[in-house]
Amino acid sequence: MTRSAAKSSVYSRWDGTHEAFTLDAERALDALTGLMMEGLDAREALEWMRQHGFELAGLDMRVMGLQELLEELGADAREQRAELSRRLEEILDREQSRLAGNHGFESQRMNEFLERRHADGDVAEAIERFRDHDFEDEEAGRDFQELLDALGRLRDLERMMRDLAEGNLQQISPEELGELLGEDAMRSLILIRDLESTLEKAGYLRGGDPQLTPRAIRRIGAQALAEVYASLEKDRPGAHDMDARGAALPRPDETRPFEFGDPLDLDVVRTLLEAVKRHARATPGRPVPLPVPLAVGDFTLRERDYTTQTTTVLLLDMSWSMSWAGRFPAAKRVALALDHLVRTRFPRDHFFVVGFSTRARELRPTELPEVSWDMGDPFTNLQEGLLIAERLIAKHPSTSPQVLVVTDGQPTAYFAGRELHVEWPTGFGGVSPHAVAETMKQVRRITRQGVTINTFMLDDAPELVGFVERMTQINRGRAFFTSPEALGSFLMVDYLRGGRKRSS
Repeated sequence: MTRSAAKSSVYSRWDGTHEAFTLDAERALDALTGLMMEGLDAREALEWMRQHGFELAGLDMRVMGLQELLEELGADAREQRAELSRRLEEILDREQSRLAGNHGFESQRMNEFLERRHADGDVAEAIERFRDHDFEDEEAGRDFQELLDALGRLRDLERMMRDLAEGNLQQISPEELGELLGEDAMRSLILIRDLESTLEKAGYLRGGDPQLTPRAIRRIGAQALAEVYASLEKDRPGAHDMDARGAALPRPDETRPFEFGDPLDLDVVRTLLEAVKRHARATPGRPVPLPVPLAVGDFTLRERDYTTQTTTVLLLDMSWSMSWAGRFPAAKRVALALDHLVRTRFPRDHFFVVGFSTRARELRPTELPEVSWDMGDPFTNLQEGLLIAERLIAKHPSTSPQVLVVTDGQPTAYFAGRELHVEWPTGFGGVSPHAVAETMKQVRRITRQGVTINTFMLDDAPELVGFVERMTQINRGRAFFTSPEALGSFLMVDYLRGGRKRSS
């Protein structure tokens, strides 16, 4: 939501009429997901949304956060205090003139008045000091009673600000907030207040220490996949490329006429439609007999994709440098998309994600939405990532094992036996020679087992390019330099092709 630039429209008095504002759970989850892609967990993302507000996709609106509401209320409170101070001074000037005329400047009555007027304190305290004063200027007395009412409204505003600051949103009346700041603020309060409960009721969030549910994780994966697919060309292949073996999967959106020798896998609905259209052409105006007579020319077959099972391990660089320039959110989005793609489109495939920085570890699907780069960890242990990939592929053998590496730096950590070593780049070209050498040993080992390694570089530093070129020469896989924005297209197409085509 955005406030109008015209101040009168922001602070106009709300008339109490509005439709019930409810938060759309799917749009709220999408907003939450956007923050989690940047490395926040569910609890941190929810708190960010409450404090800083969020966009609701497709509605061209922004929910104001608590900090913005507090700033608006603070500005309103400052204006009210300034106005109270101005009005109080006018009232006291008139009363002082009347007292001087009635009693003189040296009277005890005047001295008591001046002592009250010039005592220390803010405007609220100054007003309170005159609450029991018997005004001799009757008009000033009436104006002072109105000033007391205005002071009450200021105190209500200050109580509202305290509730906002402490997160006591149930104590705040949306209508009263709307009277002060306008409908956008009222609507924002309602949506922020109901944010967590809406996600819980929709089955996307578990309460307490908030955690995403499996349903939420599935939706996040589907949304990530949709975003990646949106960047692919429409004529990209729709399954793993192969020659003529593997399981045949039906494509219900495409059909073709039957030809002699084809397996009789009919699309029944379209076959019957062809028969009905043939009868209508042959005997216009006459009803179609039941049962509908079929001819060979009516037979319509479902097209099929011929695919093969594959085991894929995505090695995801989680070192600190991946937090730069949007690299990690892009890589994380692709990991979620691939995981969802395999589970929904290629259930016979095996897909794993392994994160690596100084150490490497397998990431479970439930971890992916909340996973972040390893803060303060600058080292890159691709060797251990490849070791874990080797073990996973050995446990889940297939005819087309492949490793997809997403990284922005050359190796700087490795194991020698069971001992972990880290090695800052040194010497000409900024290379970590021992880390590179040990990683190349693992590349050769996994290559001998028939595993293809395809690498996606998110940086074009010469030392990274040189390392990847050497790895590609050994493995005969492919290497791509890509930006975070284009990573999804490159990596998704590579998975769909199944790593069958190799280039030198």
